[in-house]
Amino acid sequence: MITLNTATYSEETGQYRPRQLQLSHLSIEVGHFYMEDLLKGKDRIRAQFKRVAPWVAAATTAAAVELGNVKPRVSTCFLVDDYFGNDTSPATIVDMVISIATECGITIDYLAREAGCYVVDSVLLAETVVARLLPEPPVGTNGSRPPLSESGWLCNGERSPDTDSEAMLVQPWRAPVQFGKRNHSIFLDIELWKDTTERDGNKPVSRRTWSCPLLASIWHLLRLGMLRYYGEPVAEPQQWDADWPQRWGDLPAVTQLNPRAAPFAAFRSTSILPHSYLEIEHAVDIILNHFDIDEAVVEQVIERGRRESLTIPREITSRISHVFIDDFDSPKDHGMSNADPG
Repeated sequence: MITLNTATYSEETGQYRPRQLQLSHLSIEVGHFYMEDLLKGKDRIRAQFKRVAPWVAAATTAAAVELGNVKPRVSTCFLVDDYFGNDTSPATIVDMVISIATECGITIDYLAREAGCYVVDSVLLAETVVARLLPEPPVGTNGSRPPLSESGWLCNGERSPDTDSEAMLVQPWRAPVQFGKRNHSIFLDIELWKDTTERDGNKPVSRRTWSCPLLASIWHLLRLGMLRYYGEPVAEPQQWDADWPQRWGDLPAVTQLNPRAAPFAAFRSTSILPHSYLEIEHAVDIILNHFDIDEAVVEQVIERGRRESLTIPREITSRISHVFIDDFDSPKDHGMSNADPG
């Protein structure tokens, strides 16, 4: 069985003063492409960037208005899904994406790898974040359902009773209930990982595949500059001065493409995504609302904002916004995959 190292994060936050990051006012995600979308030709990429471009301009203008018409520090980022599919090469993809984005009037400041939301510089980010998720126990919990650390499931309310339990023989079925609901419940149960057993010769090997909503949650935390490891920021952008490599895993988790870019991390973030990502981002909202944030990091960000006459919400999800645009025929079953992570 795979177990989580729950001490990974608490040691870091309890003993080390978190180092501050430079922050933009706004981080705009201009693309999050599945690998097969990048392989379906330039026309597909071009069509999506054309739809994204007006929203980049609108988000930048809105940030300027919020700042009192002061020119905002805005950075853009592009996320490549090399976790669920890494069978392409940066050498054939990156320059093509940058060229098409530029043609559509979009500057990509930072290129990020989704596998970098799983592990970066030997830091197991996925395990680190899961170890700080605090599920809300429903009233009357009797311990019959396994905890998050064993089940890999997180929900925003109280589930229906197990249909095969003895209690169901004497109790009627009950509907799931959302915590903090308004009139009616919108109940969501999120799979954070899936464990499988494979064989390496005659030896069984356990393998964990992290879900897209969990990796997307980590992506948002990175963009907001909220993660530290022993007080140090993780996945800080790095320059790449050589030819693009053949393997995605040879690139940094975040590569700075524009040397004049505003900082990668920001007070707030906006993601411009195809509509098919809506259910993933709903799950992200639930996950982040259960994340035990590092109060020292939060206070740093709030104080940094105060020095710029900005009111920064304490809640992570209050700093995240989305624009959902028309999408193509991307598959909706990308929450899990048996592909080899990058």
